[in-house]
Amino acid sequence: MKQMRKFILIASCALALAACGQTTTPPATIETPVAETPAAPTNAAEATAQDTCGAAAHQALIGTPASAIDLATLPAGARIVTPETMVTQDFVATRLNITTNTDGNVASLNCY
Repeated sequence: MKQMRKFILIASCALALAACGQTTTPPATIETPVAETPAAPTNAAEATAQDTCGAAAHQALIGTPASAIDLATLPAGARIVTPETMVTQDFVATRLNITTNTDGNVASLNCY
């Protein structure tokens, strides 16, 4: 019985020392860099610069008469804004606005 106690005491000490021993650290994980996405535009200038409405695809319209524009070729929600047109002031970054001069020709394309 005395030998059994001695064995249990030695085994307990060995376990206690093993618990205090040096542990291995897990291998470092490699983080994949995440591409930064531009912040959502908050005004017409930012939206146009980011081309959120697809204005770049319609740059050929500048200088042409607005009456010659085939509306079916424009994105949904696009609008032609003349100097006399009253428009809502809500900001929709994906809406293409085709602005004309007083002569009826397209002057600019903007996203708002």
